[in-house]
Amino acid sequence: MDTAHNDLRRGARATTIALAVLALAAFCAPARASSRFVDPLIGTGGEGNTYPGAKVPFGFVSASPDTTSPSTAGYDPQGQVLGFSQTHVSGTAGESMYGNFRITPLAGALRVTGLGSPFAHERASPGYYSTLLTRDGIRAGMSATRMAALYSFRFAHSADKYVLLDATSVIEVPGGQRPTLSDVEVAEDDRIEGTASFRGGWNKAFYRLHFSLQFDRDALAAGVFRGDEIRSRRKVHGGPSDRTGAWMSFGSVGSREVRAKIGVSFISRAQARRRADDELRGFSLERARSAAERQWAEALGKITVDGGSKTERTTFYTALYHSQLMPHDLRGENVWWRSGVPHYEDYFTLWDTFRTQHPLLTLIQPRREAEMVESLVDTYRNTGWMPDARVAGRNGNTQVGSNGDVLVADALVKGLRGIDYPTAFRALVRNGERTSPKALEYGRELADYKSLGYVSLREGRSASRTLEYSYDDFAIAIVAAGVGRPDVAALFLARSHNWKNLWDPSTRSIRPRHPDGRFLATLEPHQPFGGHEGFAAPFFEGTPRQYSTFVPHEVARLIEKVGGDDAFGTWLDELFTGNRYDPGNEPGMLAPYLYIHAGRPDRTAERVRNVVENAYAPGRGGLPGNDDAGALSSWYVWSALGIFPNAGQPFYYIGSPLFPRAQVDLSRGGRKFVIEAPETSATNRYVQAAALNGGPIDRAWLTHQEVAGGGTLTLKMGPAPTGWGRAERPPSL
Repeated sequence: MDTAHNDLRRGARATTIALAVLALAAFCAPARASSRFVDPLIGTGGEGNTYPGAKVPFGFVSASPDTTSPSTAGYDPQGQVLGFSQTHVSGTAGESMYGNFRITPLAGALRVTGLGSPFAHERASPGYYSTLLTRDGIRAGMSATRMAALYSFRFAHSADKYVLLDATSVIEVPGGQRPTLSDVEVAEDDRIEGTASFRGGWNKAFYRLHFSLQFDRDALAAGVFRGDEIRSRRKVHGGPSDRTGAWMSFGSVGSREVRAKIGVSFISRAQARRRADDELRGFSLERARSAAERQWAEALGKITVDGGSKTERTTFYTALYHSQLMPHDLRGENVWWRSGVPHYEDYFTLWDTFRTQHPLLTLIQPRREAEMVESLVDTYRNTGWMPDARVAGRNGNTQVGSNGDVLVADALVKGLRGIDYPTAFRALVRNGERTSPKALEYGRELADYKSLGYVSLREGRSASRTLEYSYDDFAIAIVAAGVGRPDVAALFLARSHNWKNLWDPSTRSIRPRHPDGRFLATLEPHQPFGGHEGFAAPFFEGTPRQYSTFVPHEVARLIEKVGGDDAFGTWLDELFTGNRYDPGNEPGMLAPYLYIHAGRPDRTAERVRNVVENAYAPGRGGLPGNDDAGALSSWYVWSALGIFPNAGQPFYYIGSPLFPRAQVDLSRGGRKFVIEAPETSATNRYVQAAALNGGPIDRAWLTHQEVAGGGTLTLKMGPAPTGWGRAERPPSL
């Protein structure tokens, strides 16, 4: 090992000049250098369910095309564009949400049906989107702010120009939303305003939104429509399921470009008008685009990588982009209760994002993450429960656990400020102690769990719930200790062992049990129950073996259950054989890193590199599954960097960095954390030796304090495993 560390020191000295040049180049490069590698079209096809449109980091408005046969994000690259709506969610599955206030430019004759147009020549970048609507020859360009959007429509022909606004539009997927009431008016010769309410969709929510759309000049004519009836009136009212909207005509002479800005608000039309006026001064698309690009340059500049191929940098920076789209910053728009706390909505869902996205924000956007967690605490303060899933002011389906518990624990152990931890503690204790009257919407189903020590087969998702409740209880214990309640910490720490009550030695797997203690009669560890999804199945969106890896707090005990280090390595190998491991879903996200607990960081390197290199790529189908509000994208960001979080605990695994150098801006007093791996390549994927701030380390993990304090991790990479990282194992109960 001394020889390896001497080689590491010599290699570090030999690369000092080269790394200094790279660092200087990165410092001197234009602020938007990382933005040019972002391709918002990645993930818009296949199962990714992302959208290509314009928005700013965590902004509510996303000006993006809605097409026929859309995904939940409103877009299908093979469909026809119906127009451009202002609200979307990214990467989600289910029944979708939003798609409000769709704007459609038209040339020739006015129409309110048959709006679909083929499209071509798409251009998408952070904060900007444009495409050519080939049916009428209209180039549509757009940018966005937090609560508003600005559009430019360039008409190719000297034909009559119209712009249509559908006030009752939604993402049109089966079982989706429907309008309930709407009011639209031509408020001025250059302005359309209105209000619409909706019900249904992903969480069956009722919500009401207001808009104010202003054009850069007066219209020559204007009117409204209801259904397919076009009227020259100034106002229209719609009842349940009525389609309503308004139109403006700009004639066939004069400028062929029409510009417009639209503000939206949950509060009022006047608030929507103020949003557009305050956030968009004038009608300059170029100025709006530049402002959005500056925000993205700052957000994407939180991490800079050197080296790698253009393909790798494009995949990486697009993943970093997707990781900062949601939840949405709705400060000043909290119509649900009065509060001075910055309000966020559309968490969609913590079951997906607690594992990778929120720990990433804790590191690179600590102020944002603190606000998001405090917003969840404020939701408990005003509704009585902390949600696991929430959109548009209402909770959605709690998929398995009460995962806000982990977010609070992660924030506390990593020192985030601005969170009311005593109140958060009370919220978490309620999750762990009180059976929820509506466990599908908030809290937990605790009758069996507290009396039997596991959730029995009389409840849906019983095995998955037992596993996640156990880890949620560990998170509660951490928070209890942090707020000075060791008695409560001891109680929940004891409950965090409950996963063991479902361990079956004969199948080396978590195995569901009946209320009388009998195991489920038959179990095939690598087969899903009742299909890949389903709330009634004992395992949710995963196989028994995939879920059996989810014991983040007690991996050492799991290794003992399986039979020791070597047996555990073989056990994990079985999961990664064939098509058993699903890189596109959340239950197995931590699994590739668990080899490190058995002293095999080399196997982690192999598994992680295989996913990074084969499951992610540029292109519309470049994501291995639903991006789930950035959950899959942030997994890639971590894994490409070469470190990975165990959410809720203050340490990171060391994996196999994709880039020779990466720098993380910690947003804490100018501190940076740098990962140097000069020899890394597809072949040199194994860590041979490591140094932290010049001192050798022989462990494949770092504490959060070591990372957040800033410094440099230097990794010597090579083509074959060594004995590095086998001795000192990561923390485990």
